[in-house]
Amino acid sequence: MSDKKPTAASPSQPPSIILTLSGSDQPGIVHNVSGFLAKRGMNIMDSAQFGDPTTGTFFMRVHASDPTNALPAEKEARMDLINKIKSEFETEFAGSRDVSFEIHDAEEKPRTLIMVSKIGHCLNDLLFRLSSNSLPIEVPLIISNHPDYAPLAAAHNIPFYHLPIDPKNGKTKEWQESEMVRLANEYKIELVVLARYMQILSPKLCEIFSGRIINIHHSFLPSFKGAKPYHQAFERGVKLIGATAHFVTSDLDEGPIIEQAVERVNHAMTPKDLVKAGADVEARVLARAVKWTAERRVLANGAKTVVFNY
Repeated sequence: MSDKKPTAASPSQPPSIILTLSGSDQPGIVHNVSGFLAKRGMNIMDSAQFGDPTTGTFFMRVHASDPTNALPAEKEARMDLINKIKSEFETEFAGSRDVSFEIHDAEEKPRTLIMVSKIGHCLNDLLFRLSSNSLPIEVPLIISNHPDYAPLAAAHNIPFYHLPIDPKNGKTKEWQESEMVRLANEYKIELVVLARYMQILSPKLCEIFSGRIINIHHSFLPSFKGAKPYHQAFERGVKLIGATAHFVTSDLDEGPIIEQAVERVNHAMTPKDLVKAGADVEARVLARAVKWTAERRVLANGAKTVVFNY
């Protein structure tokens, strides 16, 4: 028997980064980005790009690994090196071109605030996916304008904040949103998910978190507005129901779309059946949108998005 001590097992995957960029389309972008990474000994694991012919804008997402394991395991040292790569990319590539870019540690999980009201299927689905490690986010807190889901948050060991609107006690909508902003800053929130949060956000709040709030709604809008949209759909005999996940803007339910899906229904289904089917498709669509956003697969393209979900 050998008396050599076993060496530590190498990680199943080497450390890696995700680089995303968008800007004016021009020859040589893919070549130059690949060359920049190759000079630093990085290996491209997957790459996706798209040139929008209507706007002349080029979009790219690159996942590159470091087979030499030069990226430090320690978080602070790792971020220092990634910041150095960002600075070099700005100097060598982006500075001379009309592009914007981001570089992230591929293992970085966006700190995500989930907001909910009294309908909990999307919240429950997100927390289940989180607990099963199938959703690459961190959820340090949950906010609601109702107390109903405090026990669910406690079961997942996540702080729960109840922020009701109660004008008699000085708790106005302005107070509610200021508390939300304070908590988001305190917990260093990067992404906000409205998991059936039934409150209209003010234009000011939309501006503060521009491009960082994801909402889910039934795809009947604007055909069936107001209360009980599935009951309205039943009365009209719809054959398809669906859901849309989108970024929030000050224009209600008109922000850039991230993901959509539909489900076929039939005449034998009751309004209750439609509600159940709708809840299922809403949860699936929201989870996909959150996952793709967390993986840096969603890039803004004016009033639309480019989603590298392949």
